[in-house]
Amino acid sequence: MLRIREMEMDDLEQIAQLEAQLFHTPWSLTGLFSFFLREDVKFLVALEGEKIVGYCGIVTVLDEGDVVKVAVDQEYQGQGIGTALMENLIQRMQESGVRTIHLEVRQSNESAIALYRKMGFAEDGIRKDYYENPVENALLMSRR
Repeated sequence: MLRIREMEMDDLEQIAQLEAQLFHTPWSLTGLFSFFLREDVKFLVALEGEKIVGYCGIVTVLDEGDVVKVAVDQEYQGQGIGTALMENLIQRMQESGVRTIHLEVRQSNESAIALYRKMGFAEDGIRKDYYENPVENALLMSRR
């Protein structure tokens, strides 16, 4: 049974391990900890039992937010976990007064782009060579 809750300090090591598995340039444990301490950041985790199978995070400024991470364990991809995390994040942001949510996604990540479109995100533009390993443009999207 999937459960979504706010990230806790004890989650950082599991998240750092997922970062290392999923990303060419993963955030370090120190980097994750620095985000955890910030008042303007909210991270959610998705759990199957006690195992973190996905997480997402957003940085907020006034009534806007910028999604900084959406990640799902490879073994659990395609099961709606990313959708559940984003829906939960959007709901929490609406409840806290955030009216516009921005994000960047690799231009080649067609499944994520389709998910974001389904959730009401529209394309705003391109950020050239935004990603590394491999170098790739980012598609900018917003939901108002």
